Amino acid sequence: MRLKLILVMTFALLTAVGETRAQSPAAPVSGVDAGVLEDMVIGSRVLADFGVLDGFGHVSARHPTNPNRFLMSRSLAPALVTANDIMEFDLDGNAVDARGRTLFLERFIHSEIYKARPDVMAVVHTHSPGVIPFGVTQVPLRAMYHSPSFLAAGVPVWDIRKDFGETNMLVSDPALGKSLAQTLGDKSVVLMRGHGDVAVAPSIKMAIFRAYYTDVNAKLQSQAIALGGDVNYLTPGEGVKADAINFLVLDRIWNLWKMRIAPTLGK
Repeated sequence: MRLKLILVMTFALLTAVGETRAQSPAAPVSGVDAGVLEDMVIGSRVLADFGVLDGFGHVSARHPTNPNRFLMSRSLAPALVTANDIMEFDLDGNAVDARGRTLFLERFIHSEIYKARPDVMAVVHTHSPGVIPFGVTQVPLRAMYHSPSFLAAGVPVWDIRKDFGETNMLVSDPALGKSLAQTLGDKSVVLMRGHGDVAVAPSIKMAIFRAYYTDVNAKLQSQAIALGGDVNYLTPGEGVKADAINFLVLDRIWNLWKMRIAPTLGK
């Protein structure tokens, strides 16, 4: 009995070592500027630091020279992502060179949005706490102030149950991803009932900005509604004008965020 137990424990240890080796990061994706990978790492860690991402959620970017490919980390908590963890995928969600690394189940959120939206260069999927109530109630998420002004264009809600019945709530195949992308339409953010949200943008930095301020806006809107009375939201016209300014001053906040998480970048 003792020998059997030792053999079982030894097998388990060897299996664990094998899995660790399989999950060991490879070299950075070839042909991609290091700055792109750095922005993905910084963005992942910034959103984790702010609590918009926890052990789950992910950041991706369209390949800068091949629009039919995108970049995304192996399955890993966002706060732990390094440049060496980032992999290349085709628009069907297939890893170009998996090397035994585990993939995110919900990579089809990203692949199908990149298929549907040629203008999108980065996608962020979060389960940010502030946003969840707006995906499960009849209260629409609306722009409260200038930073999340992109929300003034409208924020659709995707309900997986509508077309797919009772599921595990994960976007784990292309059909689900395509349905989500269709609901997103031409907007910057889509809510996912009982799940979270997705923010898209023409750059990695702006996608991180939108993911963060979507959560901030949701929390502030909940506070404003709790105060009672009518809430004076931004109009669509105000949203367009304010969002244009956000693009011009984006590096100011980005550099601050980068400094905030700089001590973690060597880890």
